[in-house]
Amino acid sequence: MSLVNGLPAHVLLVHVVVVLIPLTALALVAGAVWPRAARRLGVLLPSLALVALLSVPLTTQAGEWLERHVDDDALVRRHTELGDGLLPWALGLFVLAAVVWWAARGTTERGTTDGLRGGGAARATWPASLPVRVVVAVLSLAVAAGAVVDVYRIGDSGAKAAWHDSFSKSAHGSQDGS
Repeated sequence: MSLVNGLPAHVLLVHVVVVLIPLTALALVAGAVWPRAARRLGVLLPSLALVALLSVPLTTQAGEWLERHVDDDALVRRHTELGDGLLPWALGLFVLAAVVWWAARGTTERGTTDGLRGGGAARATWPASLPVRVVVAVLSLAVAAGAVVDVYRIGDSGAKAAWHDSFSKSAHGSQDGS
């Protein structure tokens, strides 16, 4: 995919990544820290993570096409290098989202092991032990933070590459600046 309605596809697809990666990260952390949230999110959590994951290579491919159609520039090269690093973070979000969903899918409201309600043993494995739950939560926090920071860094470098020579610091037009 290279053009959509005459615009470079990257310019449009990047918005999908910028929205879905942080949204997935937030949902993952909520599900990993609060099993009740994971149960409520259900299959939406890994589905959202899958769409976010798939959007990354599409956006990078469209970006590589765009890179070949703009002037060679150090800022564009930097943006491209940073963009290539997002896929592992997106994959981590997906894997952890699938783990959180899988672990939480069989628990019941009455039989939770989230420490907030007592009574009854959990039917499924969300997670059977507190250390496993803590490890999943810490990994989820780390991957979510890494993914969001990487999206910010990539977006910042892309904005600098696109706009560094494209505007004037003084307004053009009327004297009052409007």
